[in-house]
Amino acid sequence: MARDGSGNEHEREQRERADNTETEPQHHGQSNSHDDRVELGLALLERLEHDSLSLADVVDRIETVTTDPTITRTILDEAELRGIIDREDGIVRPKSRQYVRFEQDVVTKDGEFSCRRCGCGLSTGYFITLDAGELGPFGSSCIRKVTGRETD
Repeated sequence: MARDGSGNEHEREQRERADNTETEPQHHGQSNSHDDRVELGLALLERLEHDSLSLADVVDRIETVTTDPTITRTILDEAELRGIIDREDGIVRPKSRQYVRFEQDVVTKDGEFSCRRCGCGLSTGYFITLDAGELGPFGSSCIRKVTGRETD
């Protein structure tokens, strides 16, 4: 096997996989592959509850799915290609009007969690159920911000 200066290729791949599992959300037993994160990000963008948002606000929401800038760009580009959003001059306009319905799309779980958005410790986590998987946990304030029910 080829050496990369910090161990063999196999060890490097294992470290990268461990890094991804620590920072990326878990989805109903699926692996944390690139496509899972992209699809989950697209599903979240389809549910934005705003007429328009700044690119920074959209990236804030995408960062609940991934903090990888390459995946974030892929999500934004793919969302535009699929007609989920329009982007112009730093403004993002969602085209869908399928909002997150708290009664149907948000699940509450008790346990010990850290909020995906702000990192606070939680005893109750709120999870958004999307077609591409489950996203969360979030605290009571962050779930409203991520879904667009509340702004900063």
